Parts: sequence; C-alpha cells; structure tokens
Amino acid sequence: MAEEAVIGIDLGTTNSEVAIYHQGRVTVIPDADGRKILPSFVGVAEDGSLLVGEEARNQYIVFPERTIRSIKRRMGESASVQMADQSYLPQEVSAIILKRLKAIAEAHLGQPVRKAVITVPAYFSDAQRQATREAGEIAGLDVLRMINEPTAAALVYEAGKQEGKKILVYDLGGGTFDVSVVRIEQGVVEVISSHGNNHLGGDDFDEKIVSHLLAQLEAVHGVDATTDPRAMARLRRAAEMAKRSLSDHPYARIEEEYLLEYKGKPVHLSLELSRDDYEEMIMPFIDQTLDAVHIALNGAKLTTSAVESILLVGGATRTPLVVRRLEEIFGMRPRGEVDPDLCVAMGAAIQAASVQGQDVSAVLVDVTPYTFGVSALGELYGMPSADLFVPVIHKNSPIPTHKSEVFYTVVENQSRVEVRIFQGENKDVRKNRLIGEFLVEGLSRAPENSPVVLRMDLDLDGLLHVSATEKRTGMSKRVTINDALKHLDAAAMAEARIRLDGLFGENDDESVADARTAGGHQEGVMVQALIEKAERMLEQASSDDQEEMINLIEEIRQALEDQDHGSIKELCEALSEILFYMET
Repeated sequence: MAEEAVIGIDLGTTNSEVAIYHQGRVTVIPDADGRKILPSFVGVAEDGSLLVGEEARNQYIVFPERTIRSIKRRMGESASVQMADQSYLPQEVSAIILKRLKAIAEAHLGQPVRKAVITVPAYFSDAQRQATREAGEIAGLDVLRMINEPTAAALVYEAGKQEGKKILVYDLGGGTFDVSVVRIEQGVVEVISSHGNNHLGGDDFDEKIVSHLLAQLEAVHGVDATTDPRAMARLRRAAEMAKRSLSDHPYARIEEEYLLEYKGKPVHLSLELSRDDYEEMIMPFIDQTLDAVHIALNGAKLTTSAVESILLVGGATRTPLVVRRLEEIFGMRPRGEVDPDLCVAMGAAIQAASVQGQDVSAVLVDVTPYTFGVSALGELYGMPSADLFVPVIHKNSPIPTHKSEVFYTVVENQSRVEVRIFQGENKDVRKNRLIGEFLVEGLSRAPENSPVVLRMDLDLDGLLHVSATEKRTGMSKRVTINDALKHLDAAAMAEARIRLDGLFGENDDESVADARTAGGHQEGVMVQALIEKAERMLEQASSDDQEEMINLIEEIRQALEDQDHGSIKELCEALSEILFYMET
C-alpha cells in the first residue's frame, strides 16, 4: 500500500476492532492468531508484563484486581482507576487498547500507522468525545475524525445504494445504546436524528444474571459472594457465557465448581437458566431502548410505518427479545446480515478512506445528539429567573455547524458578562449538564441592554467552540469546550505516552530523559506539528491574524526553549483557536 494508511477503529466497551479500506474493499484486520475481535480488557501480569485483549480477559477471572474491563463507561470522568496498585486515567487505559490495535494494523500492513478515524456512541457527551481523542493521541494516533457508531454501521449496510430510503439504526453494545434515524439519498448517508443512553448495554444484562446467581448462592448456601472479588469475576464471566448461549438456545446451564470457600467448605454453583426467565430480567432495559427509538422517530418527524429498514448493530442485538420487540413495533424483520460486532469498525474504515480522499461509495452527513445553549434571564415556572436555558444549537442539527444569538447586558455600565454553556433539553438549566463557563471582562461600560453576540461552532468531531463578542467594540473572548471535567494538557499527555511506552516495553532510559526535557519529547512533537500547521496556513490568514500567528509562533518557540510549560499550553491554545476559526 503506497500511500499512508488511515485506519478505522471501533473502540468498544466489550470488544474493539480495527479495519482498513483499500481498492474498494473493507478488511477487518486480524491479529497474529487470526482473531478479528480484541476484547477490551487491559491487565498487568504477576511478572509486571502488560496484557491486552484475550490474555487480560482470561486473567480477569483469577486476578480481577490486576485487570480493567468496560473502561469505555468511565470515559469523560476525572477519577482514576486502579490496576495492580497503580492509578490510570480512563484515557490511558483506552490508549493501551488503541495502541494494541495500532500495532495489529501495522503488522498486517507492513508499514507505520499514524492516522485513524475512531467511532464513538452517538450519545457520547463532549467530555467523553474529548477523552476519546486524548486516548488516541496518547496511543500515538492522529485522530482525523470521530464519527458516531450507528452512522458508521449505516455506511457499511448502505454503501453504493442510490435509492432514497429511511433507515433506523439500533445499536446496542456492551455498555452503550444508540438509535439513529438515517436517510440514504444518492450515495449520501444523512443522519436525521439520534437518541441513546451511555450507560445501557449488554453489561447490564450480565449484571441481572449475576444478581440471580448471587440470590441462588444466598438461598442454597447462605453465602454472600459479593465480598470475594475472584468469585465475582467468575460469576460475571459465567453470566456473560450464559447470555451468549441464550441467544441461540432456550436454556443455559451454569456450573462453577469451587467458586469460593464458606465455613471451611467449598461452595459449588449449579443451576439452569431459561431464556424466558432471562428475558423477564432484561425486559425493562429493552423497554428503555424502545422509548429512545420513539424519541428518535419524533425528532425525525417520522412514524414507524415510514421506516423502510432496521439495521442491527452491537453484539447485544443478538438477544432474540430485541429482534422480536422491534418486529412487533415496525412490522418487519430487522437486518443483521453484516456481523454486528464488526460493522462499526468497517464503517470507520470507509470514513477514513473518505477523509483520505479515496473514492468511496457513500458520503456522511452527521448530526449532534444534544442541544447546546446558555443560561439567561427570563421567565421560568411563571417567575423571573436567571436559570432559563436558551438553546443556540439544537439537537439533530447537521454538523459541522455554527449558530449565533444576541444577548443583552442587564445593568447600566456593566463591565463583564459570565457565559455558562449547557447541553440538554430542559428549559431549566439546573436540569441540564454544565459543560463550560468563562468570563468576558473589560466591557465598555455601555448602557443597559447593549448587545453581546454569542457564537457556537460545533465541529465534525462533535467538539464545541464558543465565543462572545461585544458588538459595540468588537472585544471578544473565545473558549473551546474540550472537557467539563478534566482536560489533559500537553505535559500530562506526554507523561501518559511515556507511561504507556514503558508498559509496552518501548522506553529506554535515554528516551525517557529526552522526553522529559523541555516538557517531554512528545509534547515537543505535538507543539511542532501545531506550528507547522500554522505556518502552512499563514497565506490564508488576514493581515491581523497573520501578525498574531507569527507572534504566537515566536513566543511558543521561546517558551519551548525556556521549558515554560504553562506558557506553552496557553500559547498553543490561543494559536489553535485562530486556526479553528480559519477552518470554519
């Protein structure tokens, strides 16, 4: 493959995959053992070596304290997770999985891989998307795009189809659920609406079975197994195997000998679980997904009869109850001819090829799953309130998009404005999610009701950029909502990459020392890439922007020389903001 490869990655809760598009075909890349699916497990063996995938999954039964599973559910959180007495951010754990997928792709292609398109759940928040991007960067990948998982699946199912069609994509994975209504027209895959739940999936089905098994142990043996981590790990593994078996069989036998010891005697677990009992356990979860389906249909202004096809995505859609309930509601059999575990990675590969400039059979138009807005004065619950939510970018708007709204100062000689940005659908901002805030200070002390223009830009990755400008003077303040909880600065990203390289056995003393000089080699690489991009775009800039960009570039180079990491971060953010607004 002569040109630089751009891979597509499905970073899943339970399993992850990597794929490549070449010469009109998508290949899900297998590892050295021929396995196309990498379990999303990470662990550290007793000898300190790193385990990723099947080996980590196997260790989980014996050493759950040395193993991490379902890290995708923690993305966007600021709290660390423990693995073998060491703390890791969720981004770092996901980066380990991505780094292994990157290595699998490089071994298959016989060339270095530096660029990727990574999928995320359609209902992932801004913080979760940013954490996913950071994970990719820590793993040594330039994340060119992030696309929504249901959208990626639609690209695979409908590639090359030209006729107009309205499709519902039902994506039920291990940890997340999404539903999207998609229109296919002349090779364009357009998402009309999306809805979902970031904490609903096959893992919850497993936990229902685990609760059933715990009740059985309590009833038969009088033992509480929740205090034994190894017993709980075995029960979760047994529950997952039973769940998979019940997709194809009416009964599943669960046998766990010597599960634990109680009062000096071994405790064995033996029982049969019927599909009927299992479906009764998970029915509330399926009902939640169907509620989301109706919300998505309402967002698209469609009835069930207008849907012409239903696509199944995600391993949990193998549950017969899912197919049966969808068939009851829509009067048609959902489609599952493409492997539901692989189709998202395949769609990511198609999008990667499109970003790269290859001729592919489908063009993607995606939407935002959330409404973004700000708090303002207004009437709420029949009373004056400062907690009124004013939407600026509405849910299901095609992306990229930018919207502006005018707001007004509320007192005479007002010198500053506080801007609070929320995502959600409630008129009361207190019931929505605060994702960022900033102050616009130094206003011209104009009269009351002076206009301030707020602009929101939502980019192709679903990341939000906000600016507020005093109309009278043109004074402006900008902010990028990267992460409402915790955003890793360049130095922290460099340190994370060093830690990962050490886990993979890729560091030597000299390289670590070099990396930590001037804020770390990796930081220097990222900063240099930003400078080079800015220099390439100088000719496109206005004279004012050109002058500011040149000054910033010089200041960044001086800060690198002085090892002033705080200034490097601030200056790079300022330069990045200028480049972003040039590209929109």
